[in-house]
Amino acid sequence: MRELPVTIINQTEPSHLAQGIDNPIASGYLDMAALAPRIAAVPRLQAPINSSTLPFRTLAPRPATPLPLASQWLVSSFHTTMPRPQKGQHFDTLIFVQRLKEEGFTEEQAAALMKILNDVMEESMQTLSRTMVSREDAARATYTQKVDFAKLRSELLSADSTENNTTRATYDRLNNDLTKLNSRLRDEVNRTLASVRLDLNLEKGRIREEALGQELKMKETEARVDQEVALLREKLEQVKFQSLQWLIGVCTGFSALMLGAWRLFM
Repeated sequence: MRELPVTIINQTEPSHLAQGIDNPIASGYLDMAALAPRIAAVPRLQAPINSSTLPFRTLAPRPATPLPLASQWLVSSFHTTMPRPQKGQHFDTLIFVQRLKEEGFTEEQAAALMKILNDVMEESMQTLSRTMVSREDAARATYTQKVDFAKLRSELLSADSTENNTTRATYDRLNNDLTKLNSRLRDEVNRTLASVRLDLNLEKGRIREEALGQELKMKETEARVDQEVALLREKLEQVKFQSLQWLIGVCTGFSALMLGAWRLFM
């Protein structure tokens, strides 16, 4: 068998508990501060026990020897409340008891130390088991988180899709409203232009009619003036003719008087 190297740890440094250790025995961490008082209470010790001088180190493998009844009971009674890991080292209680006996401990003392060590290791494992999470719980929590993330992602995608659809519908509605507004504005502009053009055409027609009326009046005035001028000319001609007749009569009478006078005096 392979032995586990035991390391003394401090209770004020719980950093080993936060590293996700699956099995404290396989990892090699023992609470020696709690183990030392129990070891000191073992009866009939040949020498005082110091936690720093205990032979908790890597033990070399020795050939197997038959065990006494107490050692066999210790080996069979040593167990843990946590499942043994598939890989890693384990604590060899047989070699530990033999080494204690070689160091001068009796079989009862070795059994008592082994019992105390077993209790301390069980308490350490229970403490670690209360502060750690099992692989099944971690896997369950991971699966729950994955499910929650998938649900959150689905909700976000659904919300995004709904928001996109709402935005698209709003955009289409606004686009349709703008198209209708542009069409209505174009119709209003065309109607206004048609009305203005009609008014302009009517005004042009009225102005043209007024121009024609003024032109007719001017023509009538010109015709009336021409008639008056013609009448004046006729009257002048008549006056000239009458004056000429009068002048001819006067000249003829004067000539006759002159001729009569000349005959008279001649």
